[in-house]
Amino acid sequence: MKLHVSPTQQYQTVTAYDEEGVEINAVRFTNSLLVLPESPPVAWPVASFDALSAEDFARIDATRPDVVILGTGARQRFVHPRLTASLSSRRIGVESMDNQAACRTYNILMAEGRKVALALIIEPPAAGA
Repeated sequence: MKLHVSPTQQYQTVTAYDEEGVEINAVRFTNSLLVLPESPPVAWPVASFDALSAEDFARIDATRPDVVILGTGARQRFVHPRLTASLSSRRIGVESMDNQAACRTYNILMAEGRKVALALIIEPPAAGA
């Protein structure tokens, strides 16, 4: 799905997404990544939802977001609270949703001026797919 251009283009904005990746300011990514409004997207070394660890969330915590939007892939899944303890201890909410909803929600919160972190899990296509 392509999204429309808005006055927030000086920020890192989701401009398109599909089942295999995401575009941030029209640059395509097909790997898991962290996106913050005011800094370039960075690779997030998460191969799959099942591979998530507390260290993955500690890396997000280091960016000092107000809220985290976790894109869990093609469907919504919820992480165990022990994985997000570093964020919860600082009263930072983690909202889990499928990647498409996560992209839309991130854009809305970012446009409102919130310090939101988008953590997207983009799994490689299955072999033979």
